[in-house]
Amino acid sequence: MLRETYPYYLANEAVYANTDLQVTDKYSGEVATRVAMADTAVIDEAIDWAVKAEKPLAKMPPYERQAVLNHCVKRFEERFEELAEALCIEAGKPIKDSRGEVSRLIDTFRVAAEEAVRIDGEVLNLEISARARGYRGFVKRVPVGACSFISPFNFPLNLAAHKVAPAIAAGCPFVLKPASRTPIGALIIAEVLAETDLPKGAFSVLPCHREGADLFTVDDRFKLLSFTGSPAVGWDLKARAGRKKVVLELGGNAACVVDEDADLDDAVERLIFGAFYQSGQSCIGVQRIYGHTKIYNELKRRLVERTEQLQKGDPSDESTFIGPMISEGEARRLHGWINDAVEQGAALLCGGERNGAMLDPTLLENVPKGCAVIEEEAFGPVAVLESFDDFEAVLVEVNDSAFGLQAGVFTRDLYRAQQAWDELHVGGVIVGDVPSWRVDNMPYGGVKDSGLGREGVRWAIADMTEERLMVIRTPRA
Repeated sequence: MLRETYPYYLANEAVYANTDLQVTDKYSGEVATRVAMADTAVIDEAIDWAVKAEKPLAKMPPYERQAVLNHCVKRFEERFEELAEALCIEAGKPIKDSRGEVSRLIDTFRVAAEEAVRIDGEVLNLEISARARGYRGFVKRVPVGACSFISPFNFPLNLAAHKVAPAIAAGCPFVLKPASRTPIGALIIAEVLAETDLPKGAFSVLPCHREGADLFTVDDRFKLLSFTGSPAVGWDLKARAGRKKVVLELGGNAACVVDEDADLDDAVERLIFGAFYQSGQSCIGVQRIYGHTKIYNELKRRLVERTEQLQKGDPSDESTFIGPMISEGEARRLHGWINDAVEQGAALLCGGERNGAMLDPTLLENVPKGCAVIEEEAFGPVAVLESFDDFEAVLVEVNDSAFGLQAGVFTRDLYRAQQAWDELHVGGVIVGDVPSWRVDNMPYGGVKDSGLGREGVRWAIADMTEERLMVIRTPRA
């Protein structure tokens, strides 16, 4: 159960300033807890503290930063069920999926602990000509300084972890704005960090209204902004971010190609997971499915059969696979997209019904070009089926999108797998699985409207540090 109230965290300390933010149980719609909200003055103070913490945190030896991260791993393991239950309530995520996300939170901090002592440099041979005789170069990586983090509602633990854990490993103070709909997981992370010996100001976690959070973007005291969320918001933030580094992890309408030689039993199970896991509210959720004409009818039959079998309802029930979307408004928006596609000639294979925030898992076929459900990011439990008979042509079709996050290809043909890797305009190609697959030590990010830069602990640390060169001249005898 959630507590009655939660604080925000300012400069490592819990502050019970107010109870202005109501956090609802996404299944019942009832208020589950109340959270303190930060105003502009508090955000400004948090940034000041982060700047003050830059030097002491940068001087903190790597083994001490590693100890902080290992402490977090231990405490998250001890509080595993509490974290999962909180996630189930605040995000409406089925309890089995919630436990899976807690596992990924732990994985991310564990990987960061390992990487904290592996931030290495390089020795350069500068003697490339007679002019450079006697010169040697050395490069080390140093923290960029205070970082601004904005995390989304759909993975409130793991996507916050992908910002927080690398920052600690790199030695960067940070101020985190968690999603207002799902702030509890980030506040529990802050509660655990407050148990450590991080320098004062090393972290603040501040739920706040979007309209009051401009400082997260425009304040030049921040040296890096890392945002995960919608493309429209992300690119607007980048335009206003000024001189700071910007990392954007944005949306997608991920495609998956099922070739004629695919194992259909395996492909169907993975496609069901990829399309409908946590009610499709994933930026790499399977939205477009292309099946080869030789296996298309059987693929369609099996997908419809499995989709209709999915258990939907109370996310706290161990048997539930489909829980509510984050809000009734989001469910209503996607339900409208589905109806619009059908009105324009698409075939509704199954699903399509809505009850409040609960939207039935839905499969559509032959959706006309221009429909939002295929052109935009659905971010809900819907997938679109289409057949193909030419592998090169289907790669062109996959690329015909404003997005480019990840793509999946079910094929046993090594050359086709390599061709997909060569030709698909995405950040990652997943062969033999859905684009929804991610592990927390791999580089993850997209191209086009899907973002800028890469997450994954080692790559995030690279963004949160910069190279500093030292040249030593040895005078000639």
